[in-house]
Amino acid sequence: MTRFVWIATFCTVLAPVAGASAQEAIQWPAFRGPDCRGVAPDDPRVPDRWSLAKDDPGRDNIRWMRPIQGRGWSSPIVWGDRVWLTAAVAEDELDEPRRGLYFGGNRPEAPNTTLHWFVICLDAGTGEIVWERDVAHGKAPEAIHLKNSYASETPVTDGKRVWACFGNVGLFCLDAATGEVVWQHDLEPRFTRLGWGPAASPALHDGRIYVVRDNEEASTLTAYGAATGQLAWEVNRDEKSNWSTPFIWRNSLRTEIVTAGSGMNRSYDLAGKLLYEFGGGSSITIATPYAVDDMLYVSSGYVMDRQKPLWAIRPGGSGDVTLGEGETANKTITWSRPDIAPYNPSTLVHEGLLYVLTDRGIMSCFDAKTGDEVYVRERLPEGRAFSASPWAINDRIFCASEYGDTFVVKAGREFEILHVNRLTENDMIMASPAIAGGRLILRSSRGVFCITKPE
Repeated sequence: MTRFVWIATFCTVLAPVAGASAQEAIQWPAFRGPDCRGVAPDDPRVPDRWSLAKDDPGRDNIRWMRPIQGRGWSSPIVWGDRVWLTAAVAEDELDEPRRGLYFGGNRPEAPNTTLHWFVICLDAGTGEIVWERDVAHGKAPEAIHLKNSYASETPVTDGKRVWACFGNVGLFCLDAATGEVVWQHDLEPRFTRLGWGPAASPALHDGRIYVVRDNEEASTLTAYGAATGQLAWEVNRDEKSNWSTPFIWRNSLRTEIVTAGSGMNRSYDLAGKLLYEFGGGSSITIATPYAVDDMLYVSSGYVMDRQKPLWAIRPGGSGDVTLGEGETANKTITWSRPDIAPYNPSTLVHEGLLYVLTDRGIMSCFDAKTGDEVYVRERLPEGRAFSASPWAINDRIFCASEYGDTFVVKAGREFEILHVNRLTENDMIMASPAIAGGRLILRSSRGVFCITKPE
């Protein structure tokens, strides 16, 4: 096989870092954090300004930057003083992605190149590569959308092991300290809608890894033993292509596996038995469900559909709980709104308010418990395209655009843009960040940035 030399010598350390201990670090073990909410506890070490410009004081807040070879839209995850992420490295050039919403991103054939799928571990304090593991290599298994990557699924960790899923390649369990592969399952390629490729991340709960593969051929929800990789169960899903990550909802009544879908949103018990379902979504579902204060939030908002619903769900649903014509609530659905859901980004609940960021940079805010409007359709100036989900910390809402700009919005009932943090003209942000141990770990097309206030 071809041996790849990673760009390790170009890591710029801008200031020394006092490493946070595993005991004091706040973990960020999965997509959007430990509870899939995208909200981090307040931490004065995490700044709301950063910049690469030499004359901008925000430059002092960029502690290090690590270039990453290849491409991947997976989010970084953090446990203690380690950061993990994935990437796919092509031996030949791939078409460069274009930013923004557009038609024409479909690719009818897989690229004629060999790919190497990597799991990478970084030191959180310095950005140095601790280990990198080429877990699979071979011809590209399928075509993907120009804006997708062959490493879009975010891994998950418990600090001892890391589980990484490459949707049409395999599911891999690695030793978190060494990168040694503990077990793996090959995944047979399955065709997704228009050949866009997979993107749903795995979920970890109580010794099991859950993987949703919604596609045009044979959609499934599968549970594996996390330690051994042994198949626990698998259920077939009457569903076509979706890109939403499953959510483990530990509510006041039970623990459920919530899966968002275009045909039906479904909830299963931990043995794979269907608990309840409801329809009414748009024709494509990407956003990940999450819960706050015993309320589940599910959204489905394909940009080309008139119907872009968002639902707030109380625990205890059973059977088909789909809203009837003209209904906005029932005994399971606390409230719903028919036309506000975003396409790619997930929504965000912070301090009782639900924030909606659309792909075109329109922000709205609602009461999280009632769905009542707080403000609607406020525009982020020059916010042309958003795929990453917003996040919250220190009474600030952050929205990172595909163009590398992060808009900082004051949390609360009045819409106010505080400032915009810019990287470079040619950068691109598709991944949601991780926040842990006083650090914001932000991934762009250039690599990984660690953002924290100087000591």
